[in-house]
Amino acid sequence: MSYQAPLRDMRFVLHELFDVSAHCELLGNGLDRELIDGVLEEAAAFTANEIAPLNRNSDEEGCQLSDGSVTTPKGFRAAYKQYVENGWASMTGPSEFGGQGFPQLVACNFHEMLMASSLSFRIYSGLTEGAVLALYKHGSSELQSGYLNKMVSGEWTGTMCLTEPQAGTDLALLRTKAEPQADGSYRISGSKIFISGGEQDLSDNIVHLVLARLPDAPAGVKGISLFLVPKFVADANGAPGARNPLSCGAIEHKMGIKGASTCVMNFDGATGWLVGEANQGLACMFTMMNDARFQVGLQGLGIAEAAFQGALRYARERLQSRGLTGAQQPEKAADPIIVHPDVRRMLLTQKTLVEGSRMLAAYTARQLDLEHGHPDAAARKAAGKRAALLIPIVKSFFTDMGQEVASHAVQVYGGHGFIREWGMEQLMRDSRITQLYEGTNGIQALDLIRRKLLGDGGGELTALIGEFSELADSLAQRPALAEVAGVVGKRLQEWRELAGEVIAMSQRDAQEIGACSVDFLQYSAYALLAGLWLQAAVRAQDALDAGTGEQAFYQAKLHSAEFYLRRVLPRASSHREALLGGAQCLMAMPEESFAF
Repeated sequence: MSYQAPLRDMRFVLHELFDVSAHCELLGNGLDRELIDGVLEEAAAFTANEIAPLNRNSDEEGCQLSDGSVTTPKGFRAAYKQYVENGWASMTGPSEFGGQGFPQLVACNFHEMLMASSLSFRIYSGLTEGAVLALYKHGSSELQSGYLNKMVSGEWTGTMCLTEPQAGTDLALLRTKAEPQADGSYRISGSKIFISGGEQDLSDNIVHLVLARLPDAPAGVKGISLFLVPKFVADANGAPGARNPLSCGAIEHKMGIKGASTCVMNFDGATGWLVGEANQGLACMFTMMNDARFQVGLQGLGIAEAAFQGALRYARERLQSRGLTGAQQPEKAADPIIVHPDVRRMLLTQKTLVEGSRMLAAYTARQLDLEHGHPDAAARKAAGKRAALLIPIVKSFFTDMGQEVASHAVQVYGGHGFIREWGMEQLMRDSRITQLYEGTNGIQALDLIRRKLLGDGGGELTALIGEFSELADSLAQRPALAEVAGVVGKRLQEWRELAGEVIAMSQRDAQEIGACSVDFLQYSAYALLAGLWLQAAVRAQDALDAGTGEQAFYQAKLHSAEFYLRRVLPRASSHREALLGGAQCLMAMPEESFAF
């Protein structure tokens, strides 16, 4: 299947909703509208022409392991070489190590394009960017000088080595050991599973960031340290030197993302160096984990966009039956299925979830930029709190949304959607992993309640709701928007009240935290998208009132906002009713009663 980046919608979000030029001026990075648009146009051409054509074959061919070496699918090596040479790998890297320093608000659009074109291809570079962040923030100057330039350029890739067979999400159970050496290095021994890009043939070196325990480490998560363990130890000239005793023991045979090598990695006394302070590995890892979770959210968004494009293209071309009110295209043997209400329902659901999520991605990316780049320390702290609140919502909701939108695409295609050659079933399989890795969506929901909502008594969430409530209240006297603003305003007030109920429930009974968390996250996401769709409707109405052209585009935004508020937002009510049902109905039944 083909893919074309939705550049017009991306420009709407960047320029008309979030004024990316002013954002870049605040950050002092020298980017302007002309340059940003030019970069995105080049990115669209690269992903459509070089990456998207690889996706189908990568699923068919997969990765191959032989004598400890992994071969990626045909075309991946050449495409990755071009990716590095064209500077795409260094897009967000720090400038002092050869990076271009693009803000996330801009880069997230290119990353969405990559996810939509080939999620398997994107995985290799995505984890490298997270490893760069961790090393840049926590690594010693010696480690940075030895590894960062090559990692920022993409010549060397990076991984995150967290999970072990017995541990899963519970990192307190990690067993990998780190033995101190006289020269200040460590010998790393243990096995890690589910390591994306742990071995591949794309880069000259692979830099593993590994969680392990020192001999005297305290038990649990307080005894975990982070180590840099390269496949080849960098020599004095910064070139790959001695081969480290680490290897890929197996690659997983997966449901999807078959072009991405998912490895079992064995460390047999491999040389490594401490990143950050001893027993502070979890804090260091979360530097890259938050970025990784945002990127996984973008994976859901990218796949959803690809699925929507496929479904829309097919619905316009597929002729079947006549419209319910009579022939819509009488010159043809039948009408295209896009005239049928149920197909319209699926397409509009796809469209409004994708475009709403794109707005939320940009909103979150903006906070990530401000957290690191705002000139005022208080503003950086405020943006960090807002980003922390949003990350679990973005990761969980976007990936659930990606699976739903891909499923709708299969349904629009009918029987053809179930057949491999049309590409929709691959998108559905590829998207499934996004709900699992970097913390399952259930873990994201627990994080939202325990660390974010209960952590500050709902203060940050109340501030977020207040921003959109202020917008809704300001539109009460504007006839064209008063009705939709009223719908959004009532929902935001309900969200505020529901948050208070969730806090009270959770304080009365800790089981309620887990019982209500998923439904509260889903409610929050739908309400948040409602606020963003209201913001989009305001911009569209302003453009129509000003007569600035592109009437069809802006009218479509208003139609989409109305559909979302009438046909998608009501889902929030079911999540509210479910979470208010309490923990008792979940926990009261004895375990043995589950048997059959």
